[in-house]
Amino acid sequence: MTTFRLSLLSLAMLTAGATASAQQPDSEPATTETNIEVIQVRGFAQSLFRSLDTKRFSDVVSETISADDLGALPDVSIADALTRLPGISAVRTGGQAAEINIRGMSGGFVFSTLNGREQVSTSGKRNIEFDQYPSELINSAAVYKSPKASLIEGGVAGTVELQTASVLSNQQQHSVTANLRGMFNDRANEVPDGEEMGHRFSLSYQGKYLDDTLGVALGYARLYQPSVATQFIGLAYNASRDLNNDSSPEYISEGFEIQHLGGEETRNGYLGSLEWQPHDAFSLKGDVFISKFDKEAFARGFRVIFDGATASVSNPVYNGSSVIGGNIGRTRNGFTRVEIVNDDNRDYDEVHSYGVKADWDINDRVNLVFDVSHSRASSDFRNGLLWSLVAEDATVANPVLDTNVSINYLLNGLNLPAVGLSQADAFSDVNRLMVSKYGIYPFVNSDEVNAARLDLSFNLELPLVRSLEMGVRYSARRYSNDRSVFEYGSDGAFLTSQPPLRLTNDMVKVVDFKGDFSAYPSYLAIDLDKALSAWFPQGVPQPVQSWGAGNPDVINGDPNSNVNTPWSVLESGRVYEDVLASYIMVNLDTELFGLPLTGNVGVRRVTTDQSATNLSDVGGDPLRGAQNIADQAGLINTRYAFDIVGEKYTKHLPSLNLNLALTDEWQLRFASAKVMSRAPINRLASVTSFNISDTGEITGNSSNSPFLRPFEANQYDVSLEYYFGSGALAFALFYKDIQSFIQDDVLPEFDFKAAGFPVPDFIIPDIESGVPVATRNGSLFTAVNNSNGGYIRGAEIAWTQVFKDLPGVFSGLGAQLSYSYTESEVSLINSLGGEPFETTFEGLSKNVVNATLFWEYEGIDTRINARYRSPFVSSQVGINEQITNFDSELVLDFQFGYQFNDNLKMLFQVNNLTDEPTRSYFGQQAMTGTLQYFGRQYFLGAVYSF
Repeated sequence: MTTFRLSLLSLAMLTAGATASAQQPDSEPATTETNIEVIQVRGFAQSLFRSLDTKRFSDVVSETISADDLGALPDVSIADALTRLPGISAVRTGGQAAEINIRGMSGGFVFSTLNGREQVSTSGKRNIEFDQYPSELINSAAVYKSPKASLIEGGVAGTVELQTASVLSNQQQHSVTANLRGMFNDRANEVPDGEEMGHRFSLSYQGKYLDDTLGVALGYARLYQPSVATQFIGLAYNASRDLNNDSSPEYISEGFEIQHLGGEETRNGYLGSLEWQPHDAFSLKGDVFISKFDKEAFARGFRVIFDGATASVSNPVYNGSSVIGGNIGRTRNGFTRVEIVNDDNRDYDEVHSYGVKADWDINDRVNLVFDVSHSRASSDFRNGLLWSLVAEDATVANPVLDTNVSINYLLNGLNLPAVGLSQADAFSDVNRLMVSKYGIYPFVNSDEVNAARLDLSFNLELPLVRSLEMGVRYSARRYSNDRSVFEYGSDGAFLTSQPPLRLTNDMVKVVDFKGDFSAYPSYLAIDLDKALSAWFPQGVPQPVQSWGAGNPDVINGDPNSNVNTPWSVLESGRVYEDVLASYIMVNLDTELFGLPLTGNVGVRRVTTDQSATNLSDVGGDPLRGAQNIADQAGLINTRYAFDIVGEKYTKHLPSLNLNLALTDEWQLRFASAKVMSRAPINRLASVTSFNISDTGEITGNSSNSPFLRPFEANQYDVSLEYYFGSGALAFALFYKDIQSFIQDDVLPEFDFKAAGFPVPDFIIPDIESGVPVATRNGSLFTAVNNSNGGYIRGAEIAWTQVFKDLPGVFSGLGAQLSYSYTESEVSLINSLGGEPFETTFEGLSKNVVNATLFWEYEGIDTRINARYRSPFVSSQVGINEQITNFDSELVLDFQFGYQFNDNLKMLFQVNNLTDEPTRSYFGQQAMTGTLQYFGRQYFLGAVYSF
């Protein structure tokens, strides 16, 4: 049985056409009168109705956003647009949405495609960075919350499908859209050298040729925006000691940072599409999408390093057994210090996506689709640092480090802490401050996937089965990660072999904190180029991937060198992933108790072969395969054996989607499926390494492995949807029964020597002093496949309505409101706050609310959007990535537009209307994590189309 249903928009357009015909003066008088509800929709309301139509007639549980033309979506990136959908929230990076969370699950569980093709990421993870996708080049986006067998596997939380233009489906023969907006950030004046102004520009063309058999789409979008923030970052509680001599451990933070962040972000996006349809039964379409996103940023301020293992601690203030305040002093053999930070980071990212699809109706019943695609991403991130320490007198020939360091502080929960520093006056004194260390740490990765898929569908028109679909897909994914390093000097001492740099007045300027941070000490901002030219008059050495000339296992090194950087080689490598997937799916069209029932049932079979390059530590034993392995500098290490390790596994993923039309307005859905998400591609690298700090503490990392299995879950969805003339109401319940997941774990006081790590009993951190330091066991960071499982469950309600019955000027009012509740019994253990504490899954907010109020009347188009999410767990970046608890946040955005005529529209926008900061903490709010303030962004511009 086949049921034909008119959508709301189709009905509205049909009615408008009938009304227009009835008003023709030569028309015949109507013999019958039909009362059909007329819905006038335009602008934002029009896109909402189109999205509701797509949701209503979809065969899976889904949400969509759409636009009439390229450049019509107002958001900075597609991430901002997606966060207006029910159950979807975002993690802000630099104040803007970048990572998407769906139903309480983080971006790592979100699979994304562009025009149905798998997309790779510049981050080294599975989830794409949505801020690299300009909204001006995306026509629509769908979020599939329940899968079907024909969808590419990988989205436990959901699958995001981005779509670019399909030119031949346009009503217009030719269309051009130009978009220009200026941008202003109101906190940029608090950041010295911070840029206040930016801009957005886009230009797109769509046209049909050769009797509408050839379609061409071209698009370009540019974004230039300042990136500014002022921040406090508390660091992890990774040191423990017995402060009160009562044999119970007490935990001390690494320290904290107070900094200005500034810089600029430039994104250039390009789109090209060529579509050829010589006759109704065959079409051929090729797509090109390219995004280049360059970020240049600086971080200036100071970093306080407690070095709690050796520091003196007096008058401690506790939260439980963790120290959140007190006086920290430097001991004779300690390294407690304050570093003046002048970091320079550059990140050059590129995303390329290419695809060709042929769609052929072989006959009236058989359709064949063949698609080949290539997606690649690359990232060249260069973390450069320039750190300074206080000297007793920087003007003398042999300056001495000022070791009279005293730090008074008291954390203040989710507010800025009280800080007193004994050396504060010296931070802005060119005769006291000296540059002690320069380092640059490039992190270059590339990720690409080549794929081909063949899909066949057979129109059967049987009493129960409408059609049968089957297909096969093969993909080959290759990921590489390359680390390199150059370091000079020390972050904790003045070296005579690599002496500190004396600063001059032409290299520096005094910087004051302003606004909420005005109580903190001033400091010297250093001109990086001038400082490096003075420090390295023969030219600054470039970073290299190297064992280090002082590595004891290098046979052609320098015995007098203290450079030992094996991590740059060990953390570099390649990952190989080959996937063969096939599916069969039956599309249903029948009746249940006399009610129309549609849907699908199928199974997807997925075989994954994953492997990675590996350097095994065999202690230099040739019988165990030890080889001579050269680095980029020509240094030869004899300790390791090279091989490629991994495994192969097969998963079967059944799925069921049923849609029951209770009435013309009410619809009941049920979905059930087994789903999987593979480990982030960078986590499949084979890396096991250890490090010994200057204080002798050994820490290790084995959190990456090509043997990690995917996250698996069985999920169930039920939704009840009501569609009425001016909107819709939907209520949904979901349940995910988690079978296994990847869990990071920390093993404190791990016995590295017993586990086979070649660690020495003593080290000499300072060759010049020759003082040995005994090594001691620290933590091993690792990952396991946890099979304990648990559930994630929740409910969603969404309401959309245009209040067309209101009189006159109020008839253009409308609202969109959604609420999601999510809970889980799965808990993870985090020890970054000192005592181990339980956290939820990354990305899980119990409550997510999205509300939009809009008004459209006689050319005016205005709306305000509020996005609220309750506390959740995510990562912040301090010295290293840290998993912390983030406080709830409410982000408000406002937009006003005026349509002067059919071609020209003016737009005014304010993002982050209330200047909502990001706040995080370690388990309890008393242990402050991040306090970051971004400012408001103002946009003013126009859209012209013809």
